[in-house]
Amino acid sequence: MAVDLLLGLQWGDEGKGKIVDVLTSKYDIIARFQGGPNAGHTLEFDGQKHVLHTIPSGIFHDNSVNLVGNGVVIDPVIFKKELDNLAKHNIDYRSKLLISRKAHLILPTHRLLDAASEASKGKAKIGSTLKGIGPTYMDKTGRNGLRVGDLELEDWKERYRALADKHEKMIAFYDVEIQYNLKELEKEFWTAVETLKELTFIDSEEYLHQAMKDGKSILAEGAQGSLLDIDFGTYPFVTSSNTTAAGACTGLGVAPREIGEAFGIFKAYTTRVGSGPFPTELFDEVGEKMGRIGNEFGATTGRKRRCGWLDLVALKYAVQVNGITQLIMMKGDVLSGFDTLKVCTAYKYKGEEITHLPYNIEPENLQPVYTEVKGWKEDLTKMTDAESLPKEFNDYVDFLEKELETPITIVSVGPDRKQTIKR
Repeated sequence: MAVDLLLGLQWGDEGKGKIVDVLTSKYDIIARFQGGPNAGHTLEFDGQKHVLHTIPSGIFHDNSVNLVGNGVVIDPVIFKKELDNLAKHNIDYRSKLLISRKAHLILPTHRLLDAASEASKGKAKIGSTLKGIGPTYMDKTGRNGLRVGDLELEDWKERYRALADKHEKMIAFYDVEIQYNLKELEKEFWTAVETLKELTFIDSEEYLHQAMKDGKSILAEGAQGSLLDIDFGTYPFVTSSNTTAAGACTGLGVAPREIGEAFGIFKAYTTRVGSGPFPTELFDEVGEKMGRIGNEFGATTGRKRRCGWLDLVALKYAVQVNGITQLIMMKGDVLSGFDTLKVCTAYKYKGEEITHLPYNIEPENLQPVYTEVKGWKEDLTKMTDAESLPKEFNDYVDFLEKELETPITIVSVGPDRKQTIKR
């Protein structure tokens, strides 16, 4: 069987965790293919909120196997905390959580390097989550990194020491004030490594190849969003991995011809955490209201998210880059009560009106061109079927479908898994 993809189409925080949780019952295997603990997937059900950072969002379903693929970077300390939290809820993760031997490890010194690098940039900071993701991917491409499979080698600790010593010299080079006690950090790290070693390590590309031959259904779960892709995002304010469809192939060892459906998730408006350009950002009471009603705070960092109107130019770009076959719109309920909604349908770029995402979207070069759409007053959170949705809401969705030339098959009207309506 083919591998289906679930991808965020904005700057992350689109609600991927909830939708993976909703779709999981249809799949035998849920696989993460890139990123690390800089991702935060929030799931809410039975009155409880759960936040996952590295573990796939299918872990709460009894019948799904969850795979952390080779393209992911793993911090054993954060991973152990996630496992400890699952244990509180009596989740039997050992029987249904697999780790690729080729996934790279985040060391304590990677986090310190991240902090030193960000501090050295002053006002030019990119808004890193300071989880050590960037330095780990740098070691990966620099062919210095340590992988999960190295934990099975006799000289693992010698390999660790050599790389950590190299990192400390690099930290000193930045010449910034970073207070740390590496021995204390390593104590926590070694404990977490022992927990990680209790899990099942696999040659994940072979496992997935056999699973496809056996007719197993597989969903690849993306982290962050397409506009944070290292190649196709708003560089340099991006993450360190490929968050688009192509990243699923390299992050799992799946051939392009094996990709089936590509589900693209977007919010009914736009948000962004951290630094970087944001053409439709609002600095008024409307943006404040979106953030308050939508509870727009980062699941990983707790940082307040910047809010703005839906940017269809950027969204159309993400749909094209990923080859999206079905769209899923989240947080439609947040826009209830606005008399008029605005949608960015073009940019005025250096004096010319364009409808594609240009190389540079910094505010000095670009202004959004808006189309106004009538809003709705009804509370969507109590609605359970498409027929009960207000006409103005359906008109908004129909307008987006026409512009994006892709069907919107699911709309979310609240955080709970039950607040999900198929169209």
